[in-house]
Amino acid sequence: MLTKRIIPCLDVDRGRVVKGVKFFDHVDAGDPVAQARKYQDEGADELVFYDISASHEGRQIMADLVGKVMDEIFMPLTVGGGIRTLDDATRLIQAGAEKVSVNSAAVKNPQLIFEIARKFGRCATVLGLDANRVTKDGSEMWEVFVNGGRVGTGIRVMDWVKQAEELGAGEIVLNVMNADGTTEGYDLEMTAAVSDAVKIPVVASGGAGSPQHILDVLTTGHADAALAASIFHFGTFSVGQVKKYLADRGVAVRLV
Repeated sequence: MLTKRIIPCLDVDRGRVVKGVKFFDHVDAGDPVAQARKYQDEGADELVFYDISASHEGRQIMADLVGKVMDEIFMPLTVGGGIRTLDDATRLIQAGAEKVSVNSAAVKNPQLIFEIARKFGRCATVLGLDANRVTKDGSEMWEVFVNGGRVGTGIRVMDWVKQAEELGAGEIVLNVMNADGTTEGYDLEMTAAVSDAVKIPVVASGGAGSPQHILDVLTTGHADAALAASIFHFGTFSVGQVKKYLADRGVAVRLV
């Protein structure tokens, strides 16, 4: 039986970890190197590092900071934000990232997914997907957003995940903006729909407020992994506490 992964997320803005609600109103949540070290010690399975303002500001991700984080940990690191070209992805892999996550640039140039997968393999190629429930012409639509959740694309979530899988994405991190930072639970309906539509792993993101929420998304939501930030950054629960909760309820996880 494959174990379910618990993945803390470091949203980094100008060198500091931040956490917002629905992508805005960010507050400081600490130093990324210190946070990475803490999650290493707590038994996190992986770590995700997003430079959340790189795409919006039109700059490159901070590869030097990625290198500093990797000097402190040995668990897999996925890095995203501001990756526009294969050269950008190469720079981050060389800095120590195991996977690179593409979002805005991949929407504008889907071929980027194919190029990264061809050079580094499907396992290193992650689609970061910022999804939002929007109402258009009186009906709800699950829409893909870019530029740190600032710009709607008109692209339907289900169409995009299938295309990304065909192009070579080996994993999808589905961040549902309506739930992000609310600590009121993941969007189980959208997560399950995406998980059932593709054959590659889906990492649920957005809304974790308790171990029960994580249990729900790994079972009802059919996710392969759960990403969380607020409950870990501010000490509400530790990674170890979440894993014990899951294990006690029959979910296969890696215990330290």
